[in-house]
Amino acid sequence: MPLPLMPKATAVWLVENTTLTFEQIGAFCGLHKLEVQAIADGEVASGIMGLDPVMNGQLTAEEIKRCEEEPRGHLKMQRSSLPQPDARTKGPRYTPVSKRADKPDAILYLLKTHPELLDAQVARLLGTTKDTIKKVKDKTHWNMNNLKPRNPVLLGLVKQADLDAALQRARRRIAREEKAAQKAQDAQPKPDSAALFGNFDEPATTASATIINFSKGEEQPDVSFDELLEDKKDDEIPS
Repeated sequence: MPLPLMPKATAVWLVENTTLTFEQIGAFCGLHKLEVQAIADGEVASGIMGLDPVMNGQLTAEEIKRCEEEPRGHLKMQRSSLPQPDARTKGPRYTPVSKRADKPDAILYLLKTHPELLDAQVARLLGTTKDTIKKVKDKTHWNMNNLKPRNPVLLGLVKQADLDAALQRARRRIAREEKAAQKAQDAQPKPDSAALFGNFDEPATTASATIINFSKGEEQPDVSFDELLEDKKDDEIPS
């Protein structure tokens, strides 16, 4: 589905001038419902002026009224004869200059809240470098004392849908690694219990001991157990 021109500005106008649900506005503008809710709460896009989609021919008043009466309905954009811009699929994510100072806070939030994400995933989501992520992780960032973990979705640095997709990929990767580790552990040869504890089917051999009686008052000689065994062996050797 093609997105409207200036999606966030359009979402701001729809939040302020209609009774559409967050899901309806998010589906039409390509935003997550939490982003739309943050716009309604004034946490995101507070300085963006709303763009009327009816004035620029992207929606009709009848279409907005229809979806207001039907909460499960989806807004349908009007067909335009103007050429549509190509969607940007590759390349580094552009971040406005005013929001670049918020990236370390977003990095700290992702490292604490979602440790399963790789550094490469965090760098791709936020459009930052691995060196910056390493400095925040090692607490060597120049502004580390003033950093506070803040949700990058609420900061407008990443879309909730992109974050959810990255988390799903990370969980699938962890599941594959755990499965491979379990498979490697099962493939290792198990130790032979007979070699460790002996064969319990064979009768245990008992060693006979020589009993020496001493009379009362006679001093007992200092004889070790090994000497007694040697004497026993000498007695068993036939002459």
